[in-house]
Amino acid sequence: MKHETDVLVVGGGPAATWAALKAARAGATVVLADKGYCGTSGATASVGTGVWYVPPDPEAREAAMASREALGGYLADRRWMTRVLDQTYDAIDELAVEGRYPFPVGEDGQQIRTGLQGPEYMRRMRIRVRRAGVRVLDHSPVTELLTDADGAIAGAAGYQRQARQDFQVRAGAVVLATGGCAFLSKALGCDVNTGDGALLAAETGAELSGMEFSNAYGIAPEHTSVTKTAFYNFATFYHADGTVLEGAGSQRGRSVIAKTLLTEKVYCRLDRADAAAREGMRRAQPNFFLPFDRMGVDPFTDLFSVTLLAEGTVRGTGGIRIVDDGCATTVPGLYAAGDAATRERICGGFTGGGSHNAAWAISSGIWAGRAAARYVSSLGPTIHRRAPSAEGGAGLRPTGKPGDAGESRDVIATVQKEVLPYEKNYLRHGDRADPGPACARRHLGPCSRVAVRRRAPGPAGGGHGRARPLDVRVRTGPQRNPRHGQASRLSRPGFRSAPPHPERRPRQRVDPGHGACRVIELVSADRCITCDKCIAVCPINVFDRGPDGVPVIARQEDCQTCFQCEANCPTDALFVAPQTHPQPSARDAGRLAESGQLGSYRKVIGWGKGRTPGSLLAIGPALDSSTSSVITS
Repeated sequence: MKHETDVLVVGGGPAATWAALKAARAGATVVLADKGYCGTSGATASVGTGVWYVPPDPEAREAAMASREALGGYLADRRWMTRVLDQTYDAIDELAVEGRYPFPVGEDGQQIRTGLQGPEYMRRMRIRVRRAGVRVLDHSPVTELLTDADGAIAGAAGYQRQARQDFQVRAGAVVLATGGCAFLSKALGCDVNTGDGALLAAETGAELSGMEFSNAYGIAPEHTSVTKTAFYNFATFYHADGTVLEGAGSQRGRSVIAKTLLTEKVYCRLDRADAAAREGMRRAQPNFFLPFDRMGVDPFTDLFSVTLLAEGTVRGTGGIRIVDDGCATTVPGLYAAGDAATRERICGGFTGGGSHNAAWAISSGIWAGRAAARYVSSLGPTIHRRAPSAEGGAGLRPTGKPGDAGESRDVIATVQKEVLPYEKNYLRHGDRADPGPACARRHLGPCSRVAVRRRAPGPAGGGHGRARPLDVRVRTGPQRNPRHGQASRLSRPGFRSAPPHPERRPRQRVDPGHGACRVIELVSADRCITCDKCIAVCPINVFDRGPDGVPVIARQEDCQTCFQCEANCPTDALFVAPQTHPQPSARDAGRLAESGQLGSYRKVIGWGKGRTPGSLLAIGPALDSSTSSVITS
């Protein structure tokens, strides 16, 4: 399957859709290729998120910029922060007017535009992109970029999972908006965020920046995926014996939780929220409470155990280095946006979730889309006559003998054992980090050394740069007192994990604590109308069409508990159990219907005929004096 277009956008989240929309409106033909389903895949589509939306008042803007500079080590750039505040303000207003996003209305009768509910936001962005004439390729992961003889980008190639065919897109420019990397940790909505953009960029010679700021973790109830940390500002954390865990917290004190988890469980209760706050929290972030409601836990009165899930560069700030105001990289024709691009310029070494991240996705997507369209217009009509060469290396063209297909899970497990444990990544220290590269080389062999053709950017007609190895041995140096790590004197090898359940079918898989899970539990044949909506929208392709037309759960262990299938099912025929282990009781359709759980998520977000969109009601209590009135993730 072959396409020719002016601009190819890789990704399907907010940065990708804003880039595709603005490139199309600039007069370019645009193809958007998403690994999942544009509108449901990625970290934003499953959540509610705050937005760094600040009115153009000098004092308010100054306070907004100053409030987070210290947390980021004073590494942010005020000029870029100002640009993002300006662009985000305009774009959110555009979303309200043109996109008709149903923002909540405050007591003064004015819309509150400081927060977005992910499902509603991304559904509307998909509609806007399609109406702008963008061709959308869903379930079409890009596996490599194409370049011309001068090293400039010429397109990309990939594989369409559901159609089971290769595809190629010849393009004058490519925008990488593939999200960050969460290392398949099962953090909410992040299993499609596996660092594809970083690899694609590196293989063409682009540079990365700020990757030391990649050890971000989110708080989640144990054995669930919902890493929404804002509400834990209302929490008290406890030891197993019921005593208060001093120093633990959401914004400051997360390292205390990590250290304690090395030796014992940590418990939590949202006991600092009053009645008004509790009501506002449920309106603002209904998916935060979904796991609790389905487990029969009242988080305001009951103790529940928590864990930390790695979110890497999804919540961290590092990514592909950008070199100008249009988010260009060091490779001609290649642009980066959103979590795939470094956020250092506006955040320094720290962001947290939502807010700045959401604003950066919008702004960088707009800038990259427009710049890519301008770049293509400067190339003239010969852009598709270039002879492309494939740049894919790692995995596609191994330097050693390829292994069996199932061995990929062993590779994943090896990487996860180096990047997921708190004591190795979050609580960084040289003594614990040193064995990592040797371990990777021992287990991954040729995969740990990938030959990359690096081309020095220069005038058209410039020659190839010399080949250099992209090697973990070169990248790793001794850092006994790392500048950006979380200091820790605790040391305990390994990490906690749940034992494998006897009902799981045998299969090679990643570590049981972070990989294999069983969460989408029910497809009700009685309710199903065989519309195939769940097959289409599932970001990670869990479903297949059954012989009778009713979808079957074909790859249950891949489910990331994002609840997108439930949200989009028009007949409430699906049920997702929140825990990352089997729940046989969640397969009783009659019991679930009687208890009102079938369709409960779709109902609370206000999707369906005659319902009020949940985003119109999403007004939550302020977390503190520096946050907006709408609860952020």
